[in-house]
Amino acid sequence: MEKNDLDLRYYAKVHSIESFGTVDGPGIRFVLFLQGCNLQCKYCHNRDTWDINNGEYKSLDEIFERIMHYKNYIKNGGVTCTGGEPLLQFPFLIELFKKLKNKKIHTCIDTSGMVALTPQIKELIDLTDLFLLDIKHIDPNKCKDLVGFSNEKELDFARYLSDIGKSMWLRQVIIPGFTDEKEDLLKLKDFISSLKTVEKVELLPYHTMGKYKWADLKLKYELEGVRDATDDDIKRAKEILEI
Repeated sequence: MEKNDLDLRYYAKVHSIESFGTVDGPGIRFVLFLQGCNLQCKYCHNRDTWDINNGEYKSLDEIFERIMHYKNYIKNGGVTCTGGEPLLQFPFLIELFKKLKNKKIHTCIDTSGMVALTPQIKELIDLTDLFLLDIKHIDPNKCKDLVGFSNEKELDFARYLSDIGKSMWLRQVIIPGFTDEKEDLLKLKDFISSLKTVEKVELLPYHTMGKYKWADLKLKYELEGVRDATDDDIKRAKEILEI
């Protein structure tokens, strides 16, 4: 099927599906990985999710029925949509989340928040119970170097979630030499303390397990030579952030 032939409220470009996710929100979760991303994170471990022309179109009914098949397993968890960047397919997510809310299923979006706060995005936010918000870098210039864009939109996104009382977990990938500078972590600490609805802060250690995907696509891996983050790196960052 071609994109121009479809009503994108009722079809999504899907990368993959995980039926029993345990790290993308509370409880056991049905995790929908959507295709397409507007960022170019140098450390991305899902490089194959960037191109919106890849993946497979699946209908709203097909995805919803599959979720319902697992409803007994996710009753204490819910559904998490991730990617790529799931907010690029907001028309579909609005329709999916309406159906999930009618079934009282917990909804979660894993996002960079690097989008404009349009009326439709705000409608989707209202339908979402929890956001896993990836703070790419607290410094705008370092953020642009690392992911291709400055961080104004994602910080505004976090402030908006806080202002309207929407729950969020903040995530920061700790990359040695890139996101672990003490000065930057102290700025991140100040930003976190300015928000009212942060329920958890997760520090994710940088790793190279997704490096092979860049090689498969015959692309240069941008962080060649950067070491994996260690437990000590995470411990140090936690101490600075006081979490």
